Amino acid sequence: MKTRVLLADDHDLVRAGIRSLLEKMTEIEVVAETGNGREAIELTKTLLPDVILMDIAIPGLNGLEALERLTKELPAVKVIILSMYANEEYVLQALRAGARGYLVKDVAVSELELAVMAVTRGETHLSSRISRRVISSYLERLGNESSLREELTPRQREIIQLIAEGNSTKDIAFLLKVSVKTVEAHRAQVMARLGIHDVVGLVRYAMRAGLVPPEGPPLT
Repeated sequence: MKTRVLLADDHDLVRAGIRSLLEKMTEIEVVAETGNGREAIELTKTLLPDVILMDIAIPGLNGLEALERLTKELPAVKVIILSMYANEEYVLQALRAGARGYLVKDVAVSELELAVMAVTRGETHLSSRISRRVISSYLERLGNESSLREELTPRQREIIQLIAEGNSTKDIAFLLKVSVKTVEAHRAQVMARLGIHDVVGLVRYAMRAGLVPPEGPPLT
């Protein structure tokens, strides 16, 4: 039996390149691909792939939020985060949310295959660029402190991401199938809870919480 893989990345060329590589691997079959986090969840529910390769910075519903929902709803499906970003905070959040692997996009082809097969066997695989020692130290230092993402509900985080991506209140209401007043109420609650008073502040929070890509160069 081949390992059935779903690929979720919003860059068409990147997605096409990864798919081409995966299709050359005899033990792997790509069953679907998408560039949207919400669609990734729906496709997973329909197709039940063995492994999902998912970017963090994916629109609509970012990879970490999609991962968290999939972990709760479909725990048998294993998710590998495939990202341009190698910073420890992203890796930590991914592991907390249930990721079975984390790969930086500059990995060798051989490591991509190794990671897919490792998580298929129930193992965890981290990119060779990510130091397990650094992650362990970071987890120990944090102790029982709550992460930024844990300060808000999943719906509030979802709305912050959509705001940070530049969507209007009407656009968000349409995407979430709720009223404009509901979106405005959520935004007001979030701002009050976080002590943020403008959209710029929400965007900065979204970056710190890993809801949208951080400023600055990737792969550092």
